[in-house]
Amino acid sequence: MLLPLAWRAAARRLSRDLPRACGCSAQGPSPRGYSRGASGKGLVLGIYSSEKDEGAAQFTSAGDAFDRLVSGKLRELLSLCGPPLKKGKTRVFHGLHQDFPSVVVVGLGKKNAGINDQENWNEGKENIRAAVAVGCRQLQDLEIPCIEVDPCGDAQAAAEGAVLGLHEYNELKQKKKPVVTPQLHGSAGSEAWQKGVTYAEGQNLARYLMEAPANHITPIKFAEHIEQKLRSFSNVKVHIRPESWIATQQMGAFLSVAKGSAEPPIFLEIHYSGGANTNDSPLVFVGKGVTFDSGGISLKPSSGMDAMRADMGGAATICSAIVTAAALNLPLNIIGLAPLCENMPSGKANKPGDVVRAKNGKTIQVDNTDAEGRLLLADALCYAHDFNARAIVNAATLTGAMDVALGSAATGVFTNSSWLWTHLYEASIVTGDRVWRMPLFEHYTKQVTDCPLADLSNIGKYSRAGGACTAAAFLKEFVTAPHWAHLDIAGVMSNKDEVPYLRKGMAGRPTRTLVEFATRLSQDSHSTK
Repeated sequence: MLLPLAWRAAARRLSRDLPRACGCSAQGPSPRGYSRGASGKGLVLGIYSSEKDEGAAQFTSAGDAFDRLVSGKLRELLSLCGPPLKKGKTRVFHGLHQDFPSVVVVGLGKKNAGINDQENWNEGKENIRAAVAVGCRQLQDLEIPCIEVDPCGDAQAAAEGAVLGLHEYNELKQKKKPVVTPQLHGSAGSEAWQKGVTYAEGQNLARYLMEAPANHITPIKFAEHIEQKLRSFSNVKVHIRPESWIATQQMGAFLSVAKGSAEPPIFLEIHYSGGANTNDSPLVFVGKGVTFDSGGISLKPSSGMDAMRADMGGAATICSAIVTAAALNLPLNIIGLAPLCENMPSGKANKPGDVVRAKNGKTIQVDNTDAEGRLLLADALCYAHDFNARAIVNAATLTGAMDVALGSAATGVFTNSSWLWTHLYEASIVTGDRVWRMPLFEHYTKQVTDCPLADLSNIGKYSRAGGACTAAAFLKEFVTAPHWAHLDIAGVMSNKDEVPYLRKGMAGRPTRTLVEFATRLSQDSHSTK
């Protein structure tokens, strides 16, 4: 391709001044004299799209400062590479500055992007997370061990993009990607950057727990892992309750699922006392903790069953949210409850048609043993009422119907409290990990209470119709608290390529939304429940 005369003149100038510079390639080919793993740091810089299609792109403050440092050569190189960078696209340059052997410029989209009412998120924050993630990954591929990241006007979002984007579960592989440490470029926004790192590390903890094989994360190993994460906090108590304790609590629904497996069940109970008064009503998180779900006697198809190692995603996200709250020293009290077991077929397992008794005395006809998560949650929700909770929020990879309804776009929320919904919704706009309100109509309650042998059936009488809604209606039968929300996270359990700043695998969603929700609740201490 022939370049215009002005471009050719600029290229000759730059070829004299920058013999090692290289750009214009999304993959960033290594120039002559450059080697992977070179010493020094990598640098990720942001650039905004022009408000007008033909206008020149605009650097962030950090990008402008770096361009001045290299006498305008970065801007000149970008102009040689063709049209301005689009959102999420990158260009890589080598040899511009001795402290930064490689520089990745990432497209941030429009500068003034804010809350998008159609998308129900802050578009500017999402653009930063996605752009920073792809820039960091490109430098990781170049085996650069330390990366400085432009705050891009929102240091927390930039930190989240970097830390979430670089995470990958490779514990059991001999060949691993190089470990990369992202750092803030410059000193502006250091507090917000650290907050973003903490939020992202919380989600990465949930991703780790969900991705690990089921023989590595058994109920007891899950509990011990969380206990170890919380050991350094003096205001946290962790109780790992054994099967004998579960029996004394008359949690018959939970035990009926657990008895099918050789792995003993655990009831994990966490008390975080961050409030000024330890007697203040706590926020109670409840998470479904089925560390492997075969379906039991109602056996699942073998294809894709390995993904059911993540059926403890509810427990993983609520426990990770509490670890994050402790790290942030949030000024409120939180209790976490996670019934942990496997759902396996055996001579001791629940059989279709069996009737079991929950902690509150209600009987349940188990018409489908693969609808086991709601049995664990029924007993855990009953127990949650012992704590005079300010609000009860449970999370569970509960129904395939939720995935059918919303896919991976948002977590489905069923709640009896508009106050609670508003807080969850506003938190999700900030994190970009969205929620969507679903119905708790009496229409669905009738489908689980019309049962021939017991007070309730664990599936709706019309089987697949409204499956996520009938599951929520079932849980409501174990709730008397005025502020309760059930988060069905089945659709957001894993990521293929939908969220650009998460690699393929288990997603750990919606951990950051739970943390942001708790943060907002701690700032709204006098609001009516």
